[in-house]
Amino acid sequence: MPPVTSDAQGKRTPSRERTGGRPGPPRQSQAREGGAQTGQGRPRGARHPATMCELYSKRDTLALRGKHIGPSCKVFFASDPIKIVRAQRQYMFDENGEQYLDCINNVAHVGHCHPEVVKAALKQMELLNTNSRFLHDNIVEYAKRLSATLPEKLSVCYFTNSGSEANDLALRLAQQFTGHQDVITLDHAYHGHLSSLIEISPYKFLKGKDAKKEFVHVAPTPDTYRGKYREDHEDPASAYADEVKKIIEDAQSSGRTIAAFIAESMQSCGGQIIPPAGYFQKVAEYVHSAGGVFIADEVQVGFGRVGKHFWSFQMHGEDFAPDIVTMGKSMGNGHPVACVVTTKEIAEAFGSSGMEYFNTYAGNPVSCAVGLAVLDVIENEDLQENATRVGNFLTELLKKQKTKHTLIGDIRGIGLFIGIDLVKDHQKRTPATAEAQHIIYKMKEKRVLLSADGPHRNVLKIKPPMCFTEEDAKFMVDQLDGILTVLEEATGTKTESVTSENTPRKTKTLKAAHVELLRDSTTDSRENPSRKRNGMYTDTHSLLSKTLKT
Repeated sequence: MPPVTSDAQGKRTPSRERTGGRPGPPRQSQAREGGAQTGQGRPRGARHPATMCELYSKRDTLALRGKHIGPSCKVFFASDPIKIVRAQRQYMFDENGEQYLDCINNVAHVGHCHPEVVKAALKQMELLNTNSRFLHDNIVEYAKRLSATLPEKLSVCYFTNSGSEANDLALRLAQQFTGHQDVITLDHAYHGHLSSLIEISPYKFLKGKDAKKEFVHVAPTPDTYRGKYREDHEDPASAYADEVKKIIEDAQSSGRTIAAFIAESMQSCGGQIIPPAGYFQKVAEYVHSAGGVFIADEVQVGFGRVGKHFWSFQMHGEDFAPDIVTMGKSMGNGHPVACVVTTKEIAEAFGSSGMEYFNTYAGNPVSCAVGLAVLDVIENEDLQENATRVGNFLTELLKKQKTKHTLIGDIRGIGLFIGIDLVKDHQKRTPATAEAQHIIYKMKEKRVLLSADGPHRNVLKIKPPMCFTEEDAKFMVDQLDGILTVLEEATGTKTESVTSENTPRKTKTLKAAHVELLRDSTTDSRENPSRKRNGMYTDTHSLLSKTLKT
């Protein structure tokens, strides 16, 4: 991968600096005390000005974090964390100037520190920032622009500061409108960190000490790879939707009433799950018949990430429209802004309660200026088309790897939202949890940032900034190919070409020591499984590294 930088249009141009065989930091003027510095005269290996503003050494930063930051606040790659001091577009840089290709940061949606977004924030911040009780054009312009991307009935906005706040408010809207309390959620779902959302997030409450609340009903994840109804089922959409119908019938027979069904349009923490076509339409029909509403959580997957459509729920066709949509994360490209958009009828019912909705920082002029800039960049740089083109290219590269590597069980995704499901056995689809954790650490060593998630922590998640390029995709896959090859050789797993999806792959039996190693490293009773995510499965990685010299 040659040294590169990105211009204002996201085009990549050669860089003159190379560090350890990897691309050097993009050359760009950096404002700092004492005047501007272009970096053009910087000697090879010299630290970028931004790295010189560290307050502490990495060791001291770790020590202070351990002392002053809550122990449940984990970092990526806990056994060997990266200290990031700056970022640009799809790259992040550590304190030594080492460049990492960011394949996981869906928050920096249009690219880290995009100059147009930064400029919009600075310009508005110099002029005015106050709460939304004062009349201001930014909030209404932003609401109008957002509504224009959605089905016509979705026209009323409530701004918040985070996706968690948005989902919490969505539940309040649904319960006020319907007069009901019960919520149907999907297995392995995660909708936020507030108490009201932990209660409807099996991803969290099933792995902690909390029990499922009586008003919460959990439907099977519509996973056609390892779920209850798989790709060989004649109609998995109807089968999974009928599970929701049965939940509704059982709840009603117990005297309970349904307020809402909530689901991510594509499940992220649940393992990059793409619902089968027709599923949402059928679920909405059953939920509406029960007097409930459909909430589409677009916090992680909205704003053009799927490429062809601006919102992921739109993949299901024009005959489907949720009653409430929540959004966040990518909405502000790193700035805290989020929103709930709903119908006039639901909004009026919420208002009739007599309780005012006011959120001090939500919808402030700076946040709305940032949000408007993000919308402009998506359009001006044609990032939806980029998501389609680069996503298709990356998916094809990964499918070729699937025919080569026995550890890859499934490649799934749309646009720049892709999952690699790693398995030990293709017939049983046994999750390769320890191998996934090993791989993300080894990818980090190759200066590529990936994470693993899903109920078994065996799905490699790819959801990079939308300026991700075909060159980035090829570099990422080349590194993954090399790591998988060495890993399969070390574990005694045979790598061979597979002629078709349905051809069984023959693999050697894993070495006895390796089997024992993985069993020990994946059943540590001292650690809550909910903490073993995104590179934080430290015991597994350290044990694997003792035997796998990749």
